[in-house]
Amino acid sequence: MRVKRPFISVIIPAYNASVGVTRLLTSLKKSKYKQFEVIIGDDASDEPLHTIIDGTVKRCAFPITVVRSKVNQGPAGARNNAAKRAKGVVLLFLDSDVEVYPNTVEVVAKYFDHDEDLTALTGVWDKEQRTKRFFPQFKALRDWSYWINERDSDGYYYLFSTRVAAIRRKVFQRLGGFNVEFRQMEDVEITYRIARRYAIIFSPDVRVHHEFEGFLTVAKKYFWRSYYWTRLYNERKKFDPVATTLWESIAALTGVGSIGIFVLGMVLFFVFPYDQIRYYTLALSFILLGVHIFLIRKFLFFVRREKGIIFMMKSLFIGLLLYSVIVAGSIYFRLRMFMKAHL
Repeated sequence: MRVKRPFISVIIPAYNASVGVTRLLTSLKKSKYKQFEVIIGDDASDEPLHTIIDGTVKRCAFPITVVRSKVNQGPAGARNNAAKRAKGVVLLFLDSDVEVYPNTVEVVAKYFDHDEDLTALTGVWDKEQRTKRFFPQFKALRDWSYWINERDSDGYYYLFSTRVAAIRRKVFQRLGGFNVEFRQMEDVEITYRIARRYAIIFSPDVRVHHEFEGFLTVAKKYFWRSYYWTRLYNERKKFDPVATTLWESIAALTGVGSIGIFVLGMVLFFVFPYDQIRYYTLALSFILLGVHIFLIRKFLFFVRREKGIIFMMKSLFIGLLLYSVIVAGSIYFRLRMFMKAHL
């Protein structure tokens, strides 16, 4: 039977995130669409999340339920526990560090209301940052470019990104929820399971705002996401239509390869000052860097339009550092598998 006005259950995982949750709830209060509930999965926080929320968010037009886990399981477990209490036809997953726009929930509701065959969709976080720091601005533009400028237009599914993603509750229950073994990659892992039977629709008009962290925090996340993605790739032998594409993997390898070979060339330059091999090594490094720049040219042109040539050059450098972290995470997984198999 067609649901004219679907009831949305907003699912928010939280661990010691009272500041972020309060901001998110405050933004939800401004929603044009009112027929939704909020369920917060408290992942065994050290702070009294329920009391803090009651004391800071007053007179909400929607019900708020806090489901507290006995032990910390990561965001996957917190989302699963919260989803078990949901009553909505549609589950809308939001991270605790985002803020919605007045029409965000409304747009999600309309999509599911107007299309009975729609199973899951994912939105996008905008490219703007309130901070003037370089790295958060870079990260926002990098993600925006992935989703808007560089995605595979022929891909039939997209990442079920839990910063802002929605799925019919019955389907989520049938899938068994998120896999708690993948603490940094639970969104990718469930994407693959959804995509076996259903399409995940990318809806660029479903937007949230997210303020990005500094380099070290993001780099740590990238390392572990790369580690777990390599584990998933070993099982699937398949790349994705967004971000982790074949061409993106080649871009990572050529970028990191150019750095490694350049360092080797500089060592050879001092060790063998009269040997031509140092010139061949440095030449190969610049060739790989040229290939890398060609593969990420859409992003570089986009950044240049948005922020100028100096920002573009800094983006190229910081991007190489992040690619190095990503490759390191993948290598770490393969080393662990090798040691497990031979020791």
